[in-house]
Amino acid sequence: MDTIQNVLAVIVVLGLLITFHEFGHFWVARRCGVKVLRFSVGFGKPLWSRFDRQGTEYAIAAIPLGGYVKMLDEREGPVAPAELDRAFNRKSVWARIAIVAAGPIANFLLALVAYWALFVYGATTVAPVVGDVMPDSPAAQGGLRSGQEIVSIEGRETPSWNEVNLQLIAAIGADGELQFTTRDPAGGATRTHDVPVRQWLVRQDPPQPMSSLGITPWRPQVPAVLGRVLDNSPASRAGLKADDRIVSVDGKPVDDWVAFVEAVRRHPGVELALEVERDGGKRRVSLTPESKQAEDGENIGYVGAASQTVEWPESYRREIRYGPIAAIGQAVSKTGEMTWLTADSIRKMIVGWISPSNLSGPITIARIAGDSARSGVETFVGFLAYLSISLGVLNLLPIPVLDGGHLAYYLIELLRGKPVSEAAQAMGLRVGVALVGCLMMMALYFDLMRL
Repeated sequence: MDTIQNVLAVIVVLGLLITFHEFGHFWVARRCGVKVLRFSVGFGKPLWSRFDRQGTEYAIAAIPLGGYVKMLDEREGPVAPAELDRAFNRKSVWARIAIVAAGPIANFLLALVAYWALFVYGATTVAPVVGDVMPDSPAAQGGLRSGQEIVSIEGRETPSWNEVNLQLIAAIGADGELQFTTRDPAGGATRTHDVPVRQWLVRQDPPQPMSSLGITPWRPQVPAVLGRVLDNSPASRAGLKADDRIVSVDGKPVDDWVAFVEAVRRHPGVELALEVERDGGKRRVSLTPESKQAEDGENIGYVGAASQTVEWPESYRREIRYGPIAAIGQAVSKTGEMTWLTADSIRKMIVGWISPSNLSGPITIARIAGDSARSGVETFVGFLAYLSISLGVLNLLPIPVLDGGHLAYYLIELLRGKPVSEAAQAMGLRVGVALVGCLMMMALYFDLMRL
C-alpha cells in the first residue's frame, strides 16, 4: 500500500512541478509572439494529446521525468515565409531570455503561492527547547543550558526545530562562532551565546546538526505504551497489541518509550524477553527486532510499533499564522531563504563540504512525497514548495541543455553582439547531456543505496 501511495504522490508532485515549469515557457512564448507547436508533460510517446485552435498540441507522454515546449524554430526545420516572424530564433535576444527564464520563475512563483497558503492556513509547532546538553560539546562551551528556548541563530528567527535545523544546515562550513539567542524557561530576558565551531558539519554523511552541536530537543516523557502496531511486523508477530505497556526488557525496567526504543535499536536480530502489562495482568513476550540500516549506515533494531500520542504542554506550543496580506511578505522571505539555501548547498557540494550522496533521484523523491502525503496536507505542500524551488535553481545552472545554459548563451550574445556559433552550441549540448546524465546516474545510485 505504501508503494502505491508513493507512486501516486510522486506523480502528483512531478506532474504539478513540470506543468508549472513548462507553462512558464509556454505563456511567455505566446506573449512574445512565438508559435508553440507542442506542450508536453513527460518524454517519449504521447499517451494522450489534443490540438487547440492555434495548432498547438498538448500531450501527456509516457516518461514523467520532465517535459518540454516545442516552438517554431528555423534551426529545427523549414519554416514557411508567412510564419518567419513567429519563429523563436527570429525573436530578439531579450525575448528569448524572457521565454527561457520563465520556466524557473514559474517554479519560484509556485513555491511562493504554496508558502503563502501555508502561512495563511497556519500551523502549530513545538518550541525548540533544549533538552540535554552534552558536556564539553560546542553547545556547552557556548553556555547553552537545558530548558532554554532557541529564539534565533545568526539573527534568523527559529520558532520550530525545523527552522533550527535549516539554520544549522545553512551554516555548513562555518569556522569560528555561531551566534545563538535563547530565552530562559521562565520567559525572561533573552541571552546571546557564541557557540564555537570548526569546519561545521563539513563532509558529514549525512549531516547531523543536533548531535554535532551536542544537544537533544526537550520532549515530554512518553510512557512505554504501544499506540499502534503495524501488520506483519516483528511486534505483531510477537503478539503485541495497541495499549500494551512495556514493563521491562531482559529484566531491566523500562521507564519510558525512549528507553524501550533504545533497547530495541541496540539489539537487531537478537531475541528480547519482554514483560508486558495488558488489561491489568502481566505476561512475558519474546520479541526479535528486525535489522534495519539507519541513515548513518549503522544497523539498528526495528519492531514496527509506535507509542501513544502524548499532548505537549501549552507553553511549549507555538502558533504560526498570518493574515492574507502579511503572509505575502513571509512567503517571499521564505522562498528567498530556501532558494539561497539550495543554491549555497550546490556550491558547497561542488567544493566538497557536502557529500554528493545527498543527491536524490526519483526513488527518494517518491518515498519522501509519499511520507509527506501521509503526514498531512501541510507537510505535503511544504515538500512541494521546496522541490519546486530545487527544480528552479537546478534549471538555472549554466549547463548546456538546461535553461541556465541557454541563458548563458544569450548573455554571451548580448556581450558579443552576435549569437554563439551552432558548432559551439552543439559541442556544449553534448557536454551538457553527458554531465546531466552522470548526475542522474549518481542520484539513482544513491537512491538504490538507501533502499
